[in-house]
Amino acid sequence: MTTKIALMGAGGKMGCRITDNIKDMPEYEVYYVEVSEGGKANLAKRGVSVTPQSEALAKADAVILAVPDAIIGRVTQGIIEELQPRTMVIGLDPAAAYAEVMPIREDLTYFVAHPCHPPLFNDEVTEEARTDWFGGVKAKHHIVCALYHGPDEDYAKGEAIARDIYKPVMKAFRITVEQMAILEPALAETFTATVITAVKQAYDKAVEMGVPSEAAWEFLSGHARIEFAIIFGISGFPFSDGAKLAIERAYDKIFKPDWMEQIMSIDALKKSVAEITHSVAK
Repeated sequence: MTTKIALMGAGGKMGCRITDNIKDMPEYEVYYVEVSEGGKANLAKRGVSVTPQSEALAKADAVILAVPDAIIGRVTQGIIEELQPRTMVIGLDPAAAYAEVMPIREDLTYFVAHPCHPPLFNDEVTEEARTDWFGGVKAKHHIVCALYHGPDEDYAKGEAIARDIYKPVMKAFRITVEQMAILEPALAETFTATVITAVKQAYDKAVEMGVPSEAAWEFLSGHARIEFAIIFGISGFPFSDGAKLAIERAYDKIFKPDWMEQIMSIDALKKSVAEITHSVAK
């Protein structure tokens, strides 16, 4: 049975990724909804044409919101009454759902799916796969999925679509929207991306102090890999006593005592997603 999909924002960055993955799949009949001229040009390069929004929504079994978080609430508000009962609304990020800016219609299903991106420790061997940083083109990756609203039997349909729009996919982890929001933005962006930004600043300082840039990069990236393996219990061996001492002495100099509460608490998370989903409007 063919699933009819209305892809909102089809010519944008995520819309084009999804288009590339499903446009030739016989399992789907895709209606590409795009308002910008640049987006329409992107779709034309892929050999697909734009469908008027009202026509796409009237036919859709599923609507994929490939639009920025900050306008998902407004977009959903504008389309919700045009959808047929039991239509599945698919978000690509948990922020809008967790911030409760998506209006809920009781006879619709709401699903959220997000990529984990290619693993740090992976088995990719081709150059194309090893440099597919996002994943879903040549590199395999995992995804996380959440049924936000609707009957439990709809989860399988949502996961199947998610596997196709993000393919090639290995595991699909079923979690809640709140758990997905804990992973992103809190863990992956607010914390980890900030820490890695500081790592880059320390690298720049090492180069400024006279270390050749290539030597600094290879030394840093190699040590980061093994440090991940040690700290997460993958390597099977511990840090040296000297490394343990260095960590112990530096930790309080780098991190504030209440950093966990400020970053990884539910209160901090709710504030963060509220900022994300309203950023453009402001």
